[in-house]
Amino acid sequence: MASNDPLLQPYRLKHLTLRNRIMSTAHEPSYSEDGLPKDTYRLYHLEKAKGGIALTMTAGSAIVSRDSAPAFGNLHAYRDEIVPWLRRLADDCHEAGSAVMIQLTHLGRRTNWNKADWFPVLAPSPVREPAHRAFPKEIEDWDMDRIVVDYAAAAQRMQEAGLDGIELECYGHLLDQFWSPATNQREDAYNGNLDNRLRFIFRVLDAIRAAVGADFIVGLRLVADEDWERGLSREEGIEIAQRLVASGQIDFLNVIRGHIESDAALRYVIPVQGMRSAPHLDFAGELRAATKFPVFHAARISDVATARHAIASGKLDMVGMTRAHLADPHIARKVAEGREEEIRPCVGATYCLDRIYEGHGALCIHNPATGREATMPHVIARNGGPARKVVIVGAGPGGLEAARVSALRGHEVVVFEAADQAGGQIRLLTRSKRRSELIGIVDWRLDRLADLAVDIRYNRYAEPDDVLAEAPDIVLIATGGLPQSPALDAGDDLVVSSWDILSGDTKPAEEVLLYDDNGAHPGMQAAEAVAESGSNLELVTPERFFAPEIGGLNHAAYAEIFHAKGVRISINSRVLAVQRRANRLAAVIGSDYHDRREERIVDQVVVEHGTLPLDELYFALKPRSSNLGACDYDALREGRPQTLIKNQDGGFQLFRIGDAVSSRNIHAAIYDALRLCKDF
Repeated sequence: MASNDPLLQPYRLKHLTLRNRIMSTAHEPSYSEDGLPKDTYRLYHLEKAKGGIALTMTAGSAIVSRDSAPAFGNLHAYRDEIVPWLRRLADDCHEAGSAVMIQLTHLGRRTNWNKADWFPVLAPSPVREPAHRAFPKEIEDWDMDRIVVDYAAAAQRMQEAGLDGIELECYGHLLDQFWSPATNQREDAYNGNLDNRLRFIFRVLDAIRAAVGADFIVGLRLVADEDWERGLSREEGIEIAQRLVASGQIDFLNVIRGHIESDAALRYVIPVQGMRSAPHLDFAGELRAATKFPVFHAARISDVATARHAIASGKLDMVGMTRAHLADPHIARKVAEGREEEIRPCVGATYCLDRIYEGHGALCIHNPATGREATMPHVIARNGGPARKVVIVGAGPGGLEAARVSALRGHEVVVFEAADQAGGQIRLLTRSKRRSELIGIVDWRLDRLADLAVDIRYNRYAEPDDVLAEAPDIVLIATGGLPQSPALDAGDDLVVSSWDILSGDTKPAEEVLLYDDNGAHPGMQAAEAVAESGSNLELVTPERFFAPEIGGLNHAAYAEIFHAKGVRISINSRVLAVQRRANRLAAVIGSDYHDRREERIVDQVVVEHGTLPLDELYFALKPRSSNLGACDYDALREGRPQTLIKNQDGGFQLFRIGDAVSSRNIHAAIYDALRLCKDF
């Protein structure tokens, strides 16, 4: 029977019928190899197609010219070699029922000169973008001539590859850099009134239409309000959209609000955890009403209810759930099958984008199969052999994932948890209201384990006899770790840990020094909690900048709070010792760069230096195991079962995962669990 769910209604775009209203907007997961969308890239998009999505947009953005140096793994749309790779991707996705488009761009000033061929960075005017730091050359007439040709040639390649359409990137890139008064300070026919500022994009559109014809779908992802005193106003943005629609050259608008000159500004275009859901949805609806034209949009639309509202209320024609599909590529299929409650939630961590902006491939904080489709399954297949007894000690994120995957494999699973609730360190992190959405990582797994009738035994500090009494075939130690102090010459007994602050066991004092020798979220969250409490805080780090393990979008959230609260930040500095000074403390500060020492007199010293494994149980069980705790890394990497036998008298296999091995992060613990347990 046909569904009356607004999200599941087909949508006709020109000649193309999209099977529902759910899409993934263009983004660059940085999975390219030599600038080409090879197997990792293809399988990532294919998984979404199998999951029921109507339209998957590739690339964010594919570059049309050699002098647009790839800033974050961009595809090379200027090369003929891209065509067969894209054709295979498109054919596979089409076979699974999904349409495929690609975003094309010239980055303009949004890149740097010291990449690729070291050509000068171009922009309408020599206005530097802080985010990428290049001082651009003012674009000349011959530059414009060749770039127009490059756009047309790239569009022709995409058509030849069998894609359903293209989208031109017009927010913060070359095309709209002509539109904005913040970036266009020319004194020629390409600045002044809107006719002049739009002159270049119409040259590009004319050339593209001449190359691909009138039937090929061409759209724009455009900023229609830069939300910036120096930038494009809402009124001008809407007029630009209306003029582009009236030209008859385009087929849809994909709407953006905000500007991306800096990390601080980008966070409002791509909101992170703790920020409002779907903040620009109403604006997108206003643009749709003003243009009466197909409108797409994505900006923190991470749940089905919000997506459904966007379509049902007529604000959008297609709703982008981009980060949500990194968390669960099967959203549409689960909605269609009445299994919405099984959708793995996007928890807003933005681990995906932060990795991209740090030069790595996108990964979801709690779906380790994303980006690893060649070796990691999104759907866990039942084991074809006999059911086994799996005992898991620890119900943090790694332990819960191990239990979920093992149970789906058909095994009998028992989980021991020392606390009265599951979650491990996530429970600490979610005490901060801004990061409270992370509890979805725990709640989703607990719901799945309830469906699978997994036996979780709380308030059980498991000893070796407790584990052995279960007669296990496999034992996984997921006990996590406890905070460790950085190496101090003296005063270990005078400091408190970031955990003490986050848990509320220790209240921030009036004058606090926080020494972060880890550079990840725990220290930053503790610093945020201290600053928010009203304490005077100095953050000390031996790094070149604070929190190097945190990418730009989450960094911006901490920076905003630290600036608002007047936090003093000291880089390139180490706390060497802590000493008593009457009823206060003296922190001795040094550096790796000089032997000069200085003191800070404070009321409290907080330290963050990762964790040490809680591994007593592991080492107690190790001599009784068949593998003596050993893990075959080649098998683990290649996705094969663990078959090592080092002790013929051992009664069970023994493994440890997550922080029970070494201090890492949430993703590492969950990935450990999936790649071990999927082969049990």
